[in-house]
Amino acid sequence: MAVERKAHRRSRQHRGLPPRPRPSNLVVMPDTTTRTVLITGCSSGIGLCVARGLRSRGYHVIATARKAEDVQRLADGGFDALPLDLDDSVSICQAVSDAIAIAPQGLYALFNNGAWGLPGAVEDLSRDALRAQFETNLFGTMELTNLIVRHMREQGGGRIIHNSSVLGLVALPYRGAYTATKFALEGITDTQRMELRHTGIHISLIEPGPIESRFRENAYCMYQRWIDKQHSAHREQYKAMEHRLLKDGPVAPFILPPEAVLSRVVHALERRRPRVRYYVTVPTYLFGALRRLLPYQMLDWVLARASGDGAR
Repeated sequence: MAVERKAHRRSRQHRGLPPRPRPSNLVVMPDTTTRTVLITGCSSGIGLCVARGLRSRGYHVIATARKAEDVQRLADGGFDALPLDLDDSVSICQAVSDAIAIAPQGLYALFNNGAWGLPGAVEDLSRDALRAQFETNLFGTMELTNLIVRHMREQGGGRIIHNSSVLGLVALPYRGAYTATKFALEGITDTQRMELRHTGIHISLIEPGPIESRFRENAYCMYQRWIDKQHSAHREQYKAMEHRLLKDGPVAPFILPPEAVLSRVVHALERRRPRVRYYVTVPTYLFGALRRLLPYQMLDWVLARASGDGAR
């Protein structure tokens, strides 16, 4: 067989034809100039990093944020910027309509990044607190996603990328509300991916561990709003948790910059067959493996130790 392939290459050369390039040597750069990506939660952190990174690669980025001052700052930075409040159905519908109107070739992709975390013991979470967490992280996210899916069906395909979390794989103490929304997001995404498998719409989940962002700062604000620590049986644990939330700089090992998420988003956008899940950071790889290997009680012990019962 090797002799036949060599003879075939020689025959092409004798006919004045160049040898066929081997597939492994081919590097195909996608044309991103007409691809529009809608991104939620672009005020800071991962969302802002991904918006800037994709724009530098030639994508047309529509950046969204909830607060008017953040939208203006994005516009001043050269983005097509839209207001989008995931807690408000009217805001979601308007943002989708406006985004489609300014997308020259339709919306190629949606990156669902907007979310926040509510720290606190499960027994201290009121119905209203849980509802508020789910409104943004799940209900609003899926309402937006489903509107975009209808648009992508009409245009014959697209990409949807959800920024989930390592807490969509495993649970940690004092993160119950956030964990619940991410487990729910993972489950509903797995379902929708199977439902859309013949439509040309690809759905991926990105599962970061600790990433440099304002997540802890925002989480502390929500903790103050929703948790009554003075009447809680977890008062002592909350002291350590507050220290973690208010500490400057990294509070966990293996923390990565938001560019680590950007690289996964690029892969999910540009590969013909994007992955179903993208792990980011060492804890995600570690905990993802341990949940498959360890008995439940041993896994609980490892996760409780890793989190310092909320202190880390």
